[in-house]
Amino acid sequence: AHALSQLLASSLSFLRCGTGTGTGDNHRRSNSSSLNCRSMEAHSLLKRQGFDVSSYGTGAHVKLPGPSIREPNVYEFGTPYKQMFEELRRKDPELYKRNGILPMLKRNSSVKLAPQRWQDNAADGSFDVVITFEEKVFDMVVEDLHNREPVLMKPVLIINLEVKDNHEEAAVGARLTLELCQELEATESWEENIDEIISSFERHNRRKIFYTISFY
Repeated sequence: AHALSQLLASSLSFLRCGTGTGTGDNHRRSNSSSLNCRSMEAHSLLKRQGFDVSSYGTGAHVKLPGPSIREPNVYEFGTPYKQMFEELRRKDPELYKRNGILPMLKRNSSVKLAPQRWQDNAADGSFDVVITFEEKVFDMVVEDLHNREPVLMKPVLIINLEVKDNHEEAAVGARLTLELCQELEATESWEENIDEIISSFERHNRRKIFYTISFY
């Protein structure tokens, strides 16, 4: 199987997949500026389908809804999901169960230990494909890679698939991301076939996506 790397992004989120060290490894990476449904939903699905998935955020902190818009719960990247879950359950279990935060954190903790930040991921190695879920996240990823000095001259495909940050759209976005990853994995060379893959995906799903290519 062709190993590739991908990234999905939502409101400042994306999933990215990276090339593994062994043969046939499939890697996906997901990133969010705050904590949201889109990237982790895709991360969870891709992981269940056998892809080696990583996910990232692009913001300064992880923000979760609080009692009001002016009172979000703010955490540092690297704070374990289980710790967030326990703290919010102590604060107001009814509120955070009703608004879906506790179930989301429980799901997230089964996928990975803690949220990670894209801009701090240089030590994680290079990736073949990055998928974002929001244009501003796409722009941030492109800018970040542009600011890194290319060393390997290894191409990385960056794709934006616009997905609204709610539970229903996140589930649809995750399925679309899986389909796109499988299409990319099935081709011998995405560099040669990317235009055809994108066009076919857009026709089949009636979704517009855009992409660019950067280098590690």
